Amino acid sequence: MTGSATDGSGGGGCAPAAWQSGLAALGPFFAVRTHDAGRPAAPPWRSMAELRTDPSVLRERVAAVRGALASGGGRPPRDVEARVAASVAHLGVVARLVSPCLALAVLYGEVPYGLRLAALRWQPALGGPYPLSLPARPAIAGTDDAGSGPDELADALTREVCDGPVRELGEEFAALRVSPRIAWGNVASAVNGAAGMIAAARPDRAARARTVAALVLDRPPLRGTATRTSTGAFQRRSCCLIYRAAPGRAGALCGDCVLRR
Repeated sequence: MTGSATDGSGGGGCAPAAWQSGLAALGPFFAVRTHDAGRPAAPPWRSMAELRTDPSVLRERVAAVRGALASGGGRPPRDVEARVAASVAHLGVVARLVSPCLALAVLYGEVPYGLRLAALRWQPALGGPYPLSLPARPAIAGTDDAGSGPDELADALTREVCDGPVRELGEEFAALRVSPRIAWGNVASAVNGAAGMIAAARPDRAARARTVAALVLDRPPLRGTATRTSTGAFQRRSCCLIYRAAPGRAGALCGDCVLRR
């Protein structure tokens, strides 16, 4: 990929302007910057590796989410279970990461490779999608007019994203009592949600988005984390627990929650 853009390390990036603007047009969950992977992160950007190397960073993120959830219900943070806040924090982090990677595959037939938390940059803001920067390095390129075929893209997304930084995040959140079942359910929900947003913003890519997402969901580690209802609606087989953040643990259920009947 060639071109120039402002990147997350303070220097020139390598993603074409059209590539970045194409993702940004899908919505804020898809917008990304790029950075030179060989340069250290420069403020205000930070390496996502700190979520693994500095336990205080992860705890601070969860504490901030806990405070936001409590504020929404007019309660002190202690009234929101720490495990609930951790699950909601995990869902937010992985959804932001999965969305642009899926969109790159669907729109451009490319998947960044060699992704790990150490290769990613972020600004850990709350109140919306946090700023995210991907390393400017070669991608797994495709062969048709929109890139690789759906099976190839699903394989690449599974290998480079789900088994890369997403798995690393799940391992770290496990220490905060977010079980693998809930964590992978969060990822499945994020994949399906991203596909829906892509389809809504780009009807010409709707079928491709849904096909690639379905193939990713049918591969380990996401296989078995979700199903389709009798009406064809997506339903995860676990719960992100956010309903428990409301007073009396009686909040609304997410549209894809396993607890919905």
